Amino acid sequence: MTVTPERPMTHAKMTRLVSFLSALLKGKKVAFSDFLHKLVSSQQLCQQLDTQKILRPPRRLRKEQSSVDTDTSQTKPSDFDYLKVIGGGSFGKVLLARHREQGGYYAVKVLQKKMIVKRSEQRHVMVERSVLLKGLQHPFLVGLHFSFQTPKMLYFVLDYVNGGELFYHLQREGSFPEARSAFYAAEMAMALGYLHSLDIVYRDLKPENILLDSGGHVMLTDFGLCKEGVAVGGIMHTFCGTPEYIAPEVLQGCPYSPAVDWWGLGTVLFEMLYGLPPFYSRSKAEMFENKLYAPLQLGSGVSQAARSLLEGLLDRDFTKRTGASCDLEELQEHPFFASIDWDDLLARKVEPPFIPNVCGPCDISHIDPEFTLQPVPASVNERCQASGASEAFPGFSFMNPVEYMTPQPVS
Repeated sequence: MTVTPERPMTHAKMTRLVSFLSALLKGKKVAFSDFLHKLVSSQQLCQQLDTQKILRPPRRLRKEQSSVDTDTSQTKPSDFDYLKVIGGGSFGKVLLARHREQGGYYAVKVLQKKMIVKRSEQRHVMVERSVLLKGLQHPFLVGLHFSFQTPKMLYFVLDYVNGGELFYHLQREGSFPEARSAFYAAEMAMALGYLHSLDIVYRDLKPENILLDSGGHVMLTDFGLCKEGVAVGGIMHTFCGTPEYIAPEVLQGCPYSPAVDWWGLGTVLFEMLYGLPPFYSRSKAEMFENKLYAPLQLGSGVSQAARSLLEGLLDRDFTKRTGASCDLEELQEHPFFASIDWDDLLARKVEPPFIPNVCGPCDISHIDPEFTLQPVPASVNERCQASGASEAFPGFSFMNPVEYMTPQPVS
């Protein structure tokens, strides 16, 4: 067999590849060796692709590549062993799970359809799925591997990140040194800037949604409050967010822009440096009053550059806020980040200032016992087939056929 030199990958070629892979995997009765044999013996494929690259697929599909998106997904709850509860929310739980065939570990977010429909949150769930599938090939964003549904549940199968929430580490340590805070803020800024480049506004930056991987790098998660189709300079009106971190323009019910994410970054940076969010009060009414009218109180012990950035990010006038006009570029040019090599940061070549002591994929020592001590709900472990489309969640199911054959390393 002669393999021609590598040719540029086009959308049409990748579509043919995905169709080919899907056909092979559809029954899931083909052994892996047979799969490889059929793959490398396909003359048409070998003429179009470098087979060695097929056998070593990338961690995530490139943005321009296709993927299987169907409500007859072959993935089902019984494909996983559910080991521990590692998170929770209004509509369900997040569980550490091991894929029975692959052996890879994942965070599986299981949501109750009935609760979502009762609160009319279908749109937010589908937006989260859509954002996860926007080709989020970014080192500081949690990625989606599969999604599927049963008659009662929705399942997101995500990267498993076990270095702990930033919230967990802040609770333990109180605050962080300025260099450590700058490192985390820079990685968060790159993730937010990337989302903004896709016209996506995150809208829910808070320490509970910022994870550390086992190497100490930031990973943003939970895209349920994202808003799509908002370019820098665009305007939104929806009231949403978390009280401590919500921007004043949102609180006032005014139109707002992607600059709400930079207010969120300023709030998290303030909390990392000082131990509490700015304008904090146990009384929500007083906290909101402070946020709208009280002067920003910056304590001693931080550099002038840090003070300058906090004042810029926490400017109540979102049109003048740092990041409002040139987005990420404005932050990258700020003196607070003078020591950051942004290219190296994006390539994960900058060594994190703190590396969680994680001994393996089942190490849950950095995850709040509030979750890990809970029993795994029997409802998520039902040995039932995934269902077809439901009226409330059409088009939810997803399987990436290239990733499907490759166990994913734990972050």
